[in-house]
Amino acid sequence: MEIEEGMGRKIVLSIAAVLLFIASFIFVGTSYGGADGLTETGGLALLGALVGFILLMGALGVYFASQD
Repeated sequence: MEIEEGMGRKIVLSIAAVLLFIASFIFVGTSYGGADGLTETGGLALLGALVGFILLMGALGVYFASQD
């Protein structure tokens, strides 16, 4: 199966963004988690990581659209 020109770069950047998202969730969970669960600050950090991921994926979408 042939991959179109530039598709490999899109795949790599998208996978890197998802891995960064997962790593940020793991970091927040280990930093702010405890025996009783996640602290309030940890909840806000998770929300920030989620918003950051959404903004990153939006920026990647704009970048990919401008490349076509």
